[in-house]
Amino acid sequence: MTHAATTPTESEGLGLSRRGWIALFVLCGALFLDGLDISMVGMALPSIRSDLDLSTTTLQWVVSGYVLGYGGLLLLGGRAADLLGRRRVFLVALTVFLVASLLGGLATNGTELIATRFIKGVAAAFTAPAGLSIITTTFAEGKQRNRALGIYAGTGASGFSLGLVLGGILTTLGWRWTFFLPVPIAALILAVAPRVLDKDPKHDGSRRHFDLLGATTVTSAMLLLVYTVTQAPQHGWASARTLLLTAAIVALVTAFVAIENRVPHPLVRLGILRSRSLVGANLGALSMAGSYFGFQFVTTLWLQNDAGWSPLHAALAFLPAGLLVALMGPRIGPLAFRIGIGKLVIAGLTVFVPGYLLALRFHETPHYLAFLPVIILLGLGFGLAFPTLNIAAT
Repeated sequence: MTHAATTPTESEGLGLSRRGWIALFVLCGALFLDGLDISMVGMALPSIRSDLDLSTTTLQWVVSGYVLGYGGLLLLGGRAADLLGRRRVFLVALTVFLVASLLGGLATNGTELIATRFIKGVAAAFTAPAGLSIITTTFAEGKQRNRALGIYAGTGASGFSLGLVLGGILTTLGWRWTFFLPVPIAALILAVAPRVLDKDPKHDGSRRHFDLLGATTVTSAMLLLVYTVTQAPQHGWASARTLLLTAAIVALVTAFVAIENRVPHPLVRLGILRSRSLVGANLGALSMAGSYFGFQFVTTLWLQNDAGWSPLHAALAFLPAGLLVALMGPRIGPLAFRIGIGKLVIAGLTVFVPGYLLALRFHETPHYLAFLPVIILLGLGFGLAFPTLNIAAT
């Protein structure tokens, strides 16, 4: 991405040339694709189970497989972008994502489908930090970066929210279309990206300081954590198996901390955890994402399996939230600069509370108008909190 100088012909606010704006849209497009892919598949799960004759245990791995790849390798993906080149990592990983999407749509059994979902999660674990790193190293800290991050984070949130709607529509045609749709989008991004993203600078040999041992321990710990959480409901949270896996996670994390404190070029500088804004933003994002994504996942299955709604009907139920997030995302950056990041984070998280309280009263098939206030409140909360937490963390 170019560092364009501000001129009267350039867009006000970000100070970007036309090429710079296209580069920002390319990076936003990749994050939009990640969010879109996650939620579209969630809406198609009942159809996938029926068509491939999957058990409930196997079906959850269609989602968990992606989470394993993404959560387990996200930190390593960020380090790879720093050492191997942000542009290079972004393009290679997006290519892998495209191929895995195509293979997922052609899968004939659960094993093939889960494998492609894991690969897509791994690819997203490399594209997301590479894209974010390009943005944070391009825009100056303050108003300019806040607006860019607001657009970027809002785009990702919009992809997740609108993916539920598109997933419902495409599932009426066949669940495989939820896998095929990302293919042309990724192809378009790959066609444009090399022309607008700056080439990576030459490295001075620092790639030898990759901290392979640290990367191995933290990635193993994260993979094992996600695996343990997804398997605990089946085997029991207090079972010997779950407790042993938890002990192994603790041992791996302890080893990672010890390694990072001793190696000359650590994967993570643990001193950054002294930053109250960084720790607070991560805790806020943990509570927000865990509740909101979990609510959407469980609700889409409940509406289709128990309440008898069609995929399209369930998708339309989430449409107001998707529209709110899409409209609010690009505007949060300037608003955060004027009002304050902390105030917007608190406002967003607070709005979630009445939304979830209203959702608790649904014990039978809900009417759409009764469901609408819940979706509007959650859409407002997510639209306010998600972009602002990203700004706070970076």
